[in-house]
Amino acid sequence: MLAGELSLHGVSVLVVDRLAGPIRESRALGFSARTIEEFAQRGLLSRLGDVDVIPFGHFGGVPLDYRVVEGGSYGARGIPQARTEAMLAGWIAERGVTVRRGIEVTGLTQDEDAVTVHTADGDGAGVLTARYVVGCDGARSMVRTCAGIDFPGTEPTVELRFADVTGVQLRPRFSGEPVPGGMVMVLPLGPDRSRVIYYDRAQPLRTTPGPITFAEVAEAFGRLSGEDISGATPLWVSSTTDVSRQAAQYRSGRVFVAGDAAHIHLPIGAQGMSAGIQDAVNLGWKLALDLKGHAPQALLDTYHGERHPVGARILANTLAQRTLYLGGGEVDPLRQVFGELVRHEEVQRHLVGMVTGLDIRHDVGGNGHPLLGRRLADRQITRDGVKHSVLTLLEPGRGVLLDLAGSPALRAAARGWSDRVDTVTVQTPDNDNDNANGHGHGDGGGGGLGGVLVRPDGYVAWVGAPHDGPGAAASGMPLTTALGRWFGPAR
Repeated sequence: MLAGELSLHGVSVLVVDRLAGPIRESRALGFSARTIEEFAQRGLLSRLGDVDVIPFGHFGGVPLDYRVVEGGSYGARGIPQARTEAMLAGWIAERGVTVRRGIEVTGLTQDEDAVTVHTADGDGAGVLTARYVVGCDGARSMVRTCAGIDFPGTEPTVELRFADVTGVQLRPRFSGEPVPGGMVMVLPLGPDRSRVIYYDRAQPLRTTPGPITFAEVAEAFGRLSGEDISGATPLWVSSTTDVSRQAAQYRSGRVFVAGDAAHIHLPIGAQGMSAGIQDAVNLGWKLALDLKGHAPQALLDTYHGERHPVGARILANTLAQRTLYLGGGEVDPLRQVFGELVRHEEVQRHLVGMVTGLDIRHDVGGNGHPLLGRRLADRQITRDGVKHSVLTLLEPGRGVLLDLAGSPALRAAARGWSDRVDTVTVQTPDNDNDNANGHGHGDGGGGGLGGVLVRPDGYVAWVGAPHDGPGAAASGMPLTTALGRWFGPAR
């Protein structure tokens, strides 16, 4: 995803992958509602065909209707991680990005001007030099380690084991079900394929050395669920724990970390892969502006400033869900109180916004206008007489200034940034300042506003009322101030 983002700006980018070929197994089986929007922003969602969403989900096993937030869902349904990776690989191949496989990073050093990366492959050692390096190399990140970035957190206390199987018909258990000895889940993956997942309270962490076997999975799943899968054909067997760690800094000089190299946690609600994709969308345009000499001072530091709190919140909510989801009878009072709380709509909105990423709000300056720092939610707009989604305006990966009032002064004020920001005159069907979903989780068209400045990652950086003009805005800052803060000096 990061390579694609950079390529939109003409940046020379190289992907180095230790694996000789793409993955075929898929831990993640979907992605979050916010990631759906970010794929749509780049015109990528259609490459996955018809994307169904899951309207109902849970928080720690407590059922929730995720439609309580506009645009809310528990995520995309039944899209394996391997399919998502293949889609992104096709996208960057079309854009001419080079991917070198079978190459392992063995070390790196950096100075004020560049990063030197040491590699190894079947032909021996090699050296690569780049202006910047981003470690997207997982929980055991060599890039993070060599950059001296600490990775503090908590050790594992529980383990989920799972297997993809065929040849057996099982009752779906989409959100997992508590059983006397732990928890069991069954996710249909196709007409004759299911994923079985379980937590065995009798053995919260395996003590047997070596990889888990299907015989172990079949025995424990049968004991916990009462369903016999011993005659099934296993396609993949694995496990995961609740180990939770986060990089102390997402940046060290010219080295950055993203995805699992920056944060790991118990996988619940497709938050892991989704957060990694969101890291990439946040960082890509900032790196590109810096490489082109446009970045204002400290722009690259906003990557850590904006994404580290998001990662910390994911670690917190997944650990909280672990307690609710996998705890024994001692957690029943907590479950009872929590069940009472989630009957309140405001609590539901809070939890759904947290898990989906739809409630992320960045500090973009200004006077705290409810749209500032929020995502640009999907809305139908009319441009040159044609109706389409407002998110399509973000496909080039540039900033967008929505002129909602046909203001010559607004367009004139932004002219000095036309090489980085597209000014687009549009009409919206409901110009009533309804704050999108009514509860501060984004705005798609700028109801009641004269202008909306949107960063390339889809977050609102400035708003102006219809008659404010570019100098005295509803956001409490001139348009030119906001443009300079995020896109550097005028041309």
